Amino acid sequence: MRRVFGSRWFVSGVSVAVGVGVGAALTQYSSSSSSLSPSSSLLHRLPVIPIPSVSARSELAPYSPPGALIPGGGGGGKSAAVMKYGFPSLSNVRSRESYVSSYDPRCRTAAWVIEQLSPETLSGSADRKRCDFKEDESVHVYHRSTNPDYRGSGFDRGHLAAAANHKWSQKAMEDTFYLSNVAPQNPHLNQNAWNNLEQYCRSLTKQFHNVFVCSGPLYLPRQEPDGKMYVKYQVIGKNHVAVPTHFFKVVILENRRGEVELRSYVMPNTPVDDKIPLERFLVPIESIERASGLLFVPNIMKRTNSLQAITAG
Repeated sequence: MRRVFGSRWFVSGVSVAVGVGVGAALTQYSSSSSSLSPSSSLLHRLPVIPIPSVSARSELAPYSPPGALIPGGGGGGKSAAVMKYGFPSLSNVRSRESYVSSYDPRCRTAAWVIEQLSPETLSGSADRKRCDFKEDESVHVYHRSTNPDYRGSGFDRGHLAAAANHKWSQKAMEDTFYLSNVAPQNPHLNQNAWNNLEQYCRSLTKQFHNVFVCSGPLYLPRQEPDGKMYVKYQVIGKNHVAVPTHFFKVVILENRRGEVELRSYVMPNTPVDDKIPLERFLVPIESIERASGLLFVPNIMKRTNSLQAITAG
């Protein structure tokens, strides 16, 4: 159901333990609601990750082709448009034709990838058959993943920014095949439930004026028989590419009145029954922020006084 964010939300918070909280949110679906009012004085005390000083859209605007002039700024395109709400972190940020990512050199995968979806980006002549997975040569050879790392591993090269989101340009689609935009993903999850979530995000472009999607891996702790909590994950290939325990997807939705809706999902990196409603994977955004070390809400609240978070109910 819906939760409206304001100053008192930040005061009271929602106490969700890392890992345990996300796991509980995936198995126990409770609902609550509150109506709260924003307070600018409190927002100034929040740990806000700054929005980079780049030419980015400051108002709601339809998609413009790469190289088009942005009102009030210089040249832009899709990668500039996704900067509207800042970034969840500022480490190793990379810009591609149609998405922006933060690379985690220790895990050999992205920490997050942000893209903007619109009816224009979802249609075009780009052909997936002309795309091949490739190493990201902008990443130091010590820290990059390679195709042989995935070969025989039992895991798919799971897109974070989905190829089907960028049919508008062959170059944009090809950019989604950099291995810095993929992570080892259970084949059943990749081809079923996660794919359903990607399709659902695309369908939201018919309802909302702007759709921003941030996807990334999670490495969550679990309790072992000795009663202690451990973070354990597999690595694959000679480059020891980390296999996430879970994946998250944070969807920021704008209507034409500038009101913002937030939907945040977590799925385990295991076979998931694709008949389970996607709503069952909704989790409180703060559980993802705590588990990932990223921040979404403080930046969003800098751009709007009307934010609703959709939680499981």
